[in-house]
Amino acid sequence: MYQHILDKLPYKSSFRFVDAILSLDETGVTGEYTLRKDAFFYEDHFVGNPVTPGVIVTEIMAQIGVVALGIYYILNSPEYAEVRGGNLFPLLTSTEVSFYKMVFPGQKLTVISKQQYFRFGKLKCYIEALDEHKELVARGMFAGVIKKTDKKDN
Repeated sequence: MYQHILDKLPYKSSFRFVDAILSLDETGVTGEYTLRKDAFFYEDHFVGNPVTPGVIVTEIMAQIGVVALGIYYILNSPEYAEVRGGNLFPLLTSTEVSFYKMVFPGQKLTVISKQQYFRFGKLKCYIEALDEHKELVARGMFAGVIKKTDKKDN
């Protein structure tokens, strides 16, 4: 249903942290990601007891909650028509995140983002990440912009 948004995400497989978009409109987005047990960051974090780094949880929240929603706005806003045809480059401009639980290999996170504002090309969202039991893993305020880049795909 939201494949056109997923296709615009500017990440390759090892750093794309969005499996599915469950709902998406001008007020927010909900999506999911299941952490791969063989992900590159588990090898050394922590040896013998892998735990998902907080920066990866933050990235999952940003990719679903800011980037996917930002792409939706660009594709649906007349004032961004000049940006639509090119490669989109997301820039996270600020985050304030609090963590409540550890995340382990194989866990599925559900990310719920609620738009606070989108103006002058900047998107600000309140985002929560929940585990499979709907327990809060992390939450925070994220802001970012999405720009067009002339970089070509490799």
